[in-house]
Amino acid sequence: MTNDNSVNLDNIERTLRPQEQVRERGPLQQEPEQPAVQQQQQQQQQAGGKICPFCGAINDPEAVFCAQCGQPISKAACPHCGAEIDPDADFCETCHHYIRKDICSYCGARLTGNEAYCPECGSPRGGLVCPTCHTLNDFAFCKKCGTALTAEAKELVKELQKNPDYQDLMEVVQEYSRLESSLPYNSERDIIREQMNIKLRERMLTLLAQDAGVEHPVIPKVETKRMTKDELEEKKAEKIKELSAILDKLAVPPTSSPVHARNYAMASKPTGVRLAWVCNFKHALHSSPCGCAKPHLGGKWVVLGKNNTAEIKDDK
Repeated sequence: MTNDNSVNLDNIERTLRPQEQVRERGPLQQEPEQPAVQQQQQQQQQAGGKICPFCGAINDPEAVFCAQCGQPISKAACPHCGAEIDPDADFCETCHHYIRKDICSYCGARLTGNEAYCPECGSPRGGLVCPTCHTLNDFAFCKKCGTALTAEAKELVKELQKNPDYQDLMEVVQEYSRLESSLPYNSERDIIREQMNIKLRERMLTLLAQDAGVEHPVIPKVETKRMTKDELEEKKAEKIKELSAILDKLAVPPTSSPVHARNYAMASKPTGVRLAWVCNFKHALHSSPCGCAKPHLGGKWVVLGKNNTAEIKDDK
Protein backbone atom coordinates (compact mmCIF):
# COMPACT_ATOMS: atom_id res chain seq x y z
CA MET A 1 0.00 0.00 0.00
CA THR A 2 1.42 3.34 -1.08
CA ASN A 3 1.53 6.27 1.28
CA ASP A 4 0.13 9.44 -0.43
CA ASN A 5 2.58 11.57 1.54
CA SER A 6 5.56 9.54 0.42
CA VAL A 7 8.06 11.25 -1.88
CA ASN A 8 9.91 9.74 -4.82
CA LEU A 9 13.45 10.86 -4.14
CA ASP A 10 14.56 9.94 -7.66
CA ASN A 11 12.39 12.75 -9.13
CA ILE A 12 13.80 15.51 -6.93
CA GLU A 13 16.93 17.39 -7.94
CA ARG A 14 19.58 17.11 -5.36
CA THR A 15 20.91 20.44 -4.12
CA LEU A 16 24.66 20.59 -4.56
CA ARG A 17 27.14 22.70 -2.76
CA PRO A 18 29.40 24.90 -4.95
CA GLN A 19 32.34 22.55 -4.41
CA GLU A 20 30.22 19.64 -5.55
CA GLN A 21 29.06 21.58 -8.65
CA VAL A 22 32.66 22.06 -9.67
CA ARG A 23 33.35 18.34 -9.30
CA GLU A 24 30.18 17.50 -11.25
CA ARG A 25 30.98 19.79 -14.17
CA GLY A 26 34.63 19.04 -14.31
CA PRO A 27 37.51 21.54 -14.45
CA LEU A 28 36.74 25.02 -15.72
CA GLN A 29 37.79 25.75 -19.34
CA GLN A 30 39.98 28.79 -19.48
CA GLU A 31 39.55 31.14 -22.44
CA PRO A 32 42.52 30.93 -24.83
CA GLU A 33 44.91 33.77 -24.55
CA GLN A 34 44.87 36.12 -27.55
CA PRO A 35 47.98 36.10 -29.72
CA ALA A 36 50.39 38.92 -29.22
CA VAL A 37 49.80 40.29 -32.75
CA GLN A 38 46.05 40.46 -32.17
CA GLN A 39 46.56 42.22 -28.87
CA GLN A 40 48.91 44.68 -30.57
CA GLN A 41 46.32 45.40 -33.30
CA GLN A 42 43.67 46.03 -30.70
CA GLN A 43 45.98 48.40 -28.89
CA GLN A 44 46.69 50.27 -32.14
CA GLN A 45 42.98 50.44 -32.92
CA GLN A 46 42.32 51.86 -29.49
CA ALA A 47 45.05 54.42 -30.17
CA GLY A 48 43.15 55.64 -33.25
CA GLY A 49 44.94 53.72 -36.03
CA LYS A 50 43.26 53.38 -39.45
CA ILE A 51 42.32 49.95 -40.72
CA CYS A 52 42.94 49.45 -44.45
CA PRO A 53 39.71 48.20 -46.10
CA PHE A 54 41.76 46.34 -48.72
CA CYS A 55 44.25 44.30 -46.69
CA GLY A 56 43.25 44.91 -43.05
CA ALA A 57 46.58 46.42 -42.00
CA ILE A 58 46.65 49.02 -39.22
CA ASN A 59 48.04 52.41 -40.21
CA ASP A 60 48.87 55.62 -38.42
CA PRO A 61 45.87 57.88 -37.71
CA GLU A 62 47.06 60.51 -40.20
CA ALA A 63 47.90 57.99 -42.97
CA VAL A 64 46.44 58.68 -46.42
CA PHE A 65 47.71 55.49 -48.10
CA CYS A 66 48.11 52.05 -46.59
CA ALA A 67 51.71 51.30 -45.63
CA GLN A 68 51.15 47.62 -46.39
CA CYS A 69 49.39 47.56 -49.81
CA GLY A 70 49.55 51.20 -50.94
CA GLN A 71 45.79 51.61 -51.41
CA PRO A 72 44.14 54.92 -50.42
CA ILE A 73 42.48 54.74 -47.01
CA SER A 74 41.42 58.37 -46.60
CA LYS A 75 39.52 60.95 -48.58
CA ALA A 76 40.83 64.32 -49.71
CA ALA A 77 39.09 67.57 -50.68
CA CYS A 78 39.18 69.26 -54.07
CA PRO A 79 41.14 72.54 -53.73
CA HIS A 80 38.71 74.24 -56.14
CA CYS A 81 35.24 73.20 -54.94
CA GLY A 82 35.86 71.23 -51.72
CA ALA A 83 34.22 68.05 -53.03
CA GLU A 84 35.37 64.78 -51.50
CA ILE A 85 37.85 62.94 -53.75
CA ASP A 86 40.25 60.02 -53.52
CA PRO A 87 43.81 61.06 -52.62
CA ASP A 88 45.25 59.45 -55.79
CA ALA A 89 42.79 61.25 -58.12
CA ASP A 90 44.22 64.00 -60.32
CA PHE A 91 40.90 65.37 -61.59
CA CYS A 92 37.74 66.49 -59.81
CA GLU A 93 34.62 65.11 -61.48
CA THR A 94 32.47 67.62 -59.60
CA CYS A 95 33.96 70.92 -60.80
CA HIS A 96 35.94 69.45 -63.73
CA HIS A 97 39.35 70.83 -62.75
CA TYR A 98 42.79 69.23 -62.85
CA ILE A 99 43.96 69.36 -59.24
CA ARG A 100 47.57 68.14 -59.13
CA LYS A 101 50.17 70.89 -58.81
CA ASP A 102 53.19 68.59 -58.70
CA ILE A 103 52.47 66.66 -61.94
CA CYS A 104 52.25 68.12 -65.45
CA SER A 105 48.82 67.28 -66.85
CA TYR A 106 50.19 67.09 -70.41
CA CYS A 107 53.24 64.83 -70.10
CA GLY A 108 53.30 63.59 -66.48
CA ALA A 109 56.60 65.25 -65.56
CA ARG A 110 57.31 66.22 -61.95
CA LEU A 111 56.83 69.88 -61.05
CA THR A 112 57.74 71.99 -58.05
CA GLY A 113 54.32 73.61 -58.19
CA ASN A 114 55.34 77.16 -59.16
CA GLU A 115 56.24 76.82 -62.85
CA ALA A 116 54.19 78.72 -65.43
CA TYR A 117 55.32 76.24 -68.09
CA CYS A 118 56.28 72.59 -67.81
CA PRO A 119 60.11 72.34 -68.07
CA GLU A 120 59.74 68.96 -69.79
CA CYS A 121 57.14 69.59 -72.54
CA GLY A 122 56.83 73.39 -72.43
CA SER A 123 53.03 73.36 -72.04
CA PRO A 124 51.42 76.24 -70.10
CA ARG A 125 49.87 75.49 -66.72
CA GLY A 126 46.84 77.64 -67.57
CA GLY A 127 45.58 75.34 -70.33
CA LEU A 128 45.79 74.93 -74.11
CA VAL A 129 43.19 76.16 -76.57
CA CYS A 130 42.29 73.62 -79.26
CA PRO A 131 42.98 75.08 -82.74
CA THR A 132 40.12 73.01 -84.19
CA CYS A 133 37.17 73.67 -81.85
CA HIS A 134 38.67 76.43 -79.63
CA THR A 135 38.03 74.52 -76.40
CA LEU A 136 40.29 75.24 -73.40
CA ASN A 137 41.98 72.03 -72.25
CA ASP A 138 44.06 70.88 -69.29
CA PHE A 139 45.34 67.82 -71.16
CA ALA A 140 47.43 66.91 -74.22
CA PHE A 141 44.33 66.01 -76.27
CA CYS A 142 41.22 68.10 -76.75
CA LYS A 143 38.48 66.67 -74.57
CA LYS A 144 35.83 67.74 -77.10
CA CYS A 145 37.17 66.86 -80.57
CA GLY A 146 40.21 64.71 -79.72
CA THR A 147 42.83 66.87 -81.50
CA ALA A 148 46.42 66.27 -80.36
CA LEU A 149 47.60 69.54 -78.81
CA THR A 150 51.24 68.90 -77.90
CA ALA A 151 54.23 67.62 -79.86
CA GLU A 152 54.40 64.52 -77.66
CA ALA A 153 50.71 63.81 -78.26
CA LYS A 154 51.16 64.05 -82.03
CA GLU A 155 54.13 61.67 -81.89
CA LEU A 156 52.09 59.25 -79.81
CA VAL A 157 49.35 59.23 -82.47
CA LYS A 158 51.90 58.54 -85.22
CA GLU A 159 53.43 55.71 -83.22
CA LEU A 160 50.06 54.15 -82.51
CA GLN A 161 49.10 54.31 -86.17
CA LYS A 162 51.80 51.72 -86.83
CA ASN A 163 50.01 49.25 -84.55
CA PRO A 164 48.33 46.50 -86.66
CA ASP A 165 45.32 46.47 -84.32
CA TYR A 166 44.88 50.20 -84.80
CA GLN A 167 45.13 49.82 -88.58
CA ASP A 168 42.44 47.13 -88.51
CA LEU A 169 40.35 49.40 -86.31
CA MET A 170 40.46 52.26 -88.81
CA GLU A 171 39.47 49.99 -91.69
CA VAL A 172 36.42 48.77 -89.82
CA VAL A 173 35.56 52.33 -88.79
CA GLN A 174 35.59 53.42 -92.43
CA GLU A 175 33.29 50.54 -93.37
CA TYR A 176 30.95 51.37 -90.52
CA SER A 177 30.92 55.07 -91.46
CA ARG A 178 29.97 54.14 -95.02
CA LEU A 179 27.08 52.05 -93.71
CA GLU A 180 25.95 54.89 -91.47
CA SER A 181 25.72 57.22 -94.48
CA SER A 182 24.02 54.62 -96.72
CA LEU A 183 20.46 55.20 -97.86
CA PRO A 184 18.42 51.98 -97.56
CA TYR A 185 15.48 50.94 -99.70
CA ASN A 186 12.28 52.16 -98.11
CA SER A 187 9.90 50.23 -100.35
CA GLU A 188 9.64 47.81 -103.25
CA ARG A 189 9.28 50.79 -105.56
CA ASP A 190 12.79 51.98 -104.58
CA ILE A 191 14.23 48.60 -105.64
CA ILE A 192 12.45 48.71 -109.01
CA ARG A 193 13.53 52.29 -109.63
CA GLU A 194 17.16 51.37 -108.84
CA GLN A 195 17.09 48.50 -111.34
CA MET A 196 15.56 50.74 -114.02
CA ASN A 197 18.32 53.33 -113.50
CA ILE A 198 20.98 50.65 -113.91
CA LYS A 199 19.44 49.44 -117.17
CA LEU A 200 19.10 53.01 -118.42
CA ARG A 201 22.76 53.66 -117.72
CA GLU A 202 23.82 50.55 -119.61
CA ARG A 203 21.61 51.52 -122.56
CA MET A 204 23.02 55.07 -122.76
CA LEU A 205 26.65 53.89 -122.58
CA THR A 206 25.98 51.30 -125.26
CA LEU A 207 24.52 53.90 -127.63
CA LEU A 208 27.40 56.27 -127.03
CA ALA A 209 29.93 53.53 -127.72
CA GLN A 210 28.15 52.51 -130.93
CA ASP A 211 28.11 56.12 -132.10
CA ALA A 212 31.86 56.12 -131.56
CA GLY A 213 32.23 53.08 -133.88
CA VAL A 214 32.29 50.27 -131.33
CA GLU A 215 29.92 47.60 -132.64
CA HIS A 216 29.84 45.39 -129.57
CA PRO A 217 30.76 47.55 -126.60
CA VAL A 218 31.40 45.96 -123.22
CA ILE A 219 29.68 47.97 -120.53
CA PRO A 220 30.99 47.28 -117.01
CA LYS A 221 28.31 46.15 -114.61
CA VAL A 222 27.44 48.33 -111.67
CA GLU A 223 26.67 46.52 -108.45
CA THR A 224 24.51 48.57 -106.18
CA LYS A 225 25.47 48.73 -102.53
CA ARG A 226 22.03 49.72 -101.42
CA MET A 227 20.09 47.28 -99.29
CA THR A 228 16.94 47.07 -97.28
CA LYS A 229 16.71 48.70 -93.87
CA ASP A 230 16.87 45.35 -92.07
CA GLU A 231 19.91 44.28 -94.11
CA LEU A 232 21.61 47.58 -93.35
CA GLU A 233 21.00 47.30 -89.60
CA GLU A 234 22.33 43.74 -89.64
CA LYS A 235 25.50 44.85 -91.42
CA LYS A 236 26.04 47.68 -88.94
CA ALA A 237 25.57 45.31 -86.01
CA GLU A 238 28.29 43.06 -87.45
CA LYS A 239 30.69 46.00 -87.77
CA ILE A 240 29.98 47.10 -84.21
CA LYS A 241 30.97 43.65 -82.99
CA GLU A 242 34.21 43.86 -84.96
CA LEU A 243 34.90 47.33 -83.58
CA SER A 244 34.24 46.21 -80.01
CA ALA A 245 36.62 43.27 -80.36
CA ILE A 246 39.45 45.51 -81.61
CA LEU A 247 38.77 48.18 -78.97
CA ASP A 248 39.09 45.47 -76.32
CA LYS A 249 42.61 44.76 -77.63
CA LEU A 250 43.46 48.46 -77.37
CA ALA A 251 42.04 48.82 -73.85
CA VAL A 252 44.11 50.84 -71.39
CA PRO A 253 45.61 48.53 -68.74
CA PRO A 254 46.08 49.70 -65.14
CA THR A 255 49.20 51.83 -64.82
CA SER A 256 50.83 54.15 -62.32
CA SER A 257 50.37 57.39 -64.28
CA PRO A 258 46.93 58.91 -64.91
CA VAL A 259 48.47 61.27 -67.49
CA HIS A 260 50.03 58.50 -69.57
CA ALA A 261 46.84 56.41 -69.40
CA ARG A 262 44.75 59.40 -70.50
CA ASN A 263 47.09 60.21 -73.41
CA TYR A 264 47.20 56.63 -74.67
CA ALA A 265 43.42 56.35 -74.59
CA MET A 266 42.93 59.60 -76.48
CA ALA A 267 45.57 58.66 -79.07
CA SER A 268 43.81 55.35 -79.74
CA LYS A 269 40.36 56.93 -80.20
CA PRO A 270 39.12 56.51 -83.80
CA THR A 271 37.07 59.19 -85.53
CA GLY A 272 33.94 58.56 -87.54
CA VAL A 273 32.04 56.54 -84.93
CA ARG A 274 30.22 57.51 -81.72
CA LEU A 275 32.18 56.26 -78.72
CA ALA A 276 32.22 56.55 -74.95
CA TRP A 277 34.95 55.85 -72.42
CA VAL A 278 34.13 53.24 -69.76
CA CYS A 279 36.46 53.61 -66.77
CA ASN A 280 37.43 50.89 -64.32
CA PHE A 281 37.21 53.42 -61.47
CA LYS A 282 33.41 53.69 -61.32
CA HIS A 283 32.46 51.80 -64.48
CA ALA A 284 30.83 55.01 -65.66
CA LEU A 285 30.43 56.26 -69.23
CA HIS A 286 32.52 59.36 -70.01
CA SER A 287 32.71 61.24 -73.26
CA SER A 288 36.49 60.79 -72.88
CA PRO A 289 39.04 59.80 -70.21
CA CYS A 290 39.69 63.53 -69.76
CA GLY A 291 36.64 63.54 -67.47
CA CYS A 292 37.70 60.54 -65.37
CA ALA A 293 39.33 61.13 -61.98
CA LYS A 294 41.38 57.91 -62.06
CA PRO A 295 42.05 56.73 -65.65
CA HIS A 296 45.19 54.93 -64.47
CA LEU A 297 42.92 52.17 -63.14
CA GLY A 298 42.25 51.28 -66.78
CA GLY A 299 39.31 51.45 -69.14
CA LYS A 300 38.31 51.19 -72.78
CA TRP A 301 36.33 52.78 -75.58
CA VAL A 302 32.92 51.32 -76.37
CA VAL A 303 30.74 51.86 -79.45
CA LEU A 304 27.46 53.58 -78.70
CA GLY A 305 25.99 53.65 -82.18
CA LYS A 306 23.81 56.33 -83.67
CA ASN A 307 20.64 55.73 -81.66
CA ASN A 308 22.13 54.62 -78.35
CA THR A 309 20.59 56.41 -75.36
CA ALA A 310 23.14 55.34 -72.74
CA GLU A 311 23.85 58.12 -70.25
CA ILE A 312 27.26 59.76 -70.55
CA LYS A 313 28.71 61.82 -67.72
CA ASP A 314 28.89 65.50 -68.62
CA ASP A 315 32.63 66.15 -68.62
CA LYS A 316 32.20 69.74 -69.90
